[in-house]
Amino acid sequence: MAAIEVSNLSKHYGDVRANDGLSFAVDEGEIFGYLGPNGAGKTTTIRTLLGFQVPTDGTATLLGHDIRDEDALIEAKADIGYLPGDPGLDETVTGEEYLEYQGSLKGDSRRDELLELFDPPLDRKIREYSRGNKQMLGIVQAFMHDPDLVIMDEPTSGLDPLKQGVFNEFLREERARGKTVFFSSHILGEVRRVCDRVGVIREGKLVALEDVDTLLRRGGKRVRVHTATGLDTVDLGGAVDVERLDDGVQFTFAGDYNDLLAFLASYDVVDLEIEEPPLEDVFMHFYGDD
Repeated sequence: MAAIEVSNLSKHYGDVRANDGLSFAVDEGEIFGYLGPNGAGKTTTIRTLLGFQVPTDGTATLLGHDIRDEDALIEAKADIGYLPGDPGLDETVTGEEYLEYQGSLKGDSRRDELLELFDPPLDRKIREYSRGNKQMLGIVQAFMHDPDLVIMDEPTSGLDPLKQGVFNEFLREERARGKTVFFSSHILGEVRRVCDRVGVIREGKLVALEDVDTLLRRGGKRVRVHTATGLDTVDLGGAVDVERLDDGVQFTFAGDYNDLLAFLASYDVVDLEIEEPPLEDVFMHFYGDD
């Protein structure tokens, strides 16, 4: 049984189609990244899945429970953790009081374990928290009742690089324990580090659904190269969007890396950078105006 199964799910606001005919499934025990730029419809999908708004068309199931059935969805939520993009915390209470309240509602069997990894200052009022501390508090509450499925909207927003690394390793361990994780992001590198598969949404529609390695192979790499003698052109299969720079050239490369190395070997290379392209470039390179 799929942990999440989405069937022709749509959410319209007047003439605006925030989600338009979405269909995909998230397998039990996988980390699924929901990828797209800001405004693509990621948060709308999450809010509809969790019953915060009614779909215009279609439906979905969470842990086998239909989201259009209010009683069934309430039953399912006992085994679901949720971290919203904007937690909307009560800033008049301390972190300790917040977790105590959340624990009274859904349980907190893993609270102490999580606080060893994510350590917001529990004795302080939440209004004194940094963005990162609020995010860590939200992560603790999402996982502390040991849910089977966790849904998160931009979960690393505000975390420093060290805590991002801790969070990514934690997700990999949760997957090994059989947990299913669904999270949205607009950061391609973040998705690559932890996800098994990814769904790409643009303007409310699903434009790709595949494993991360396949997506990145198709997306290619951004290459910048500076040679001692100058490089006016790139006569190389798999090289597109070639751009002249003051000190060399830049292009996107989606071909065989052995061919790239053989091509560069005929030049005196002064500097070379190879990196993942921005998410927007991945969209444009693959999907264009389709």
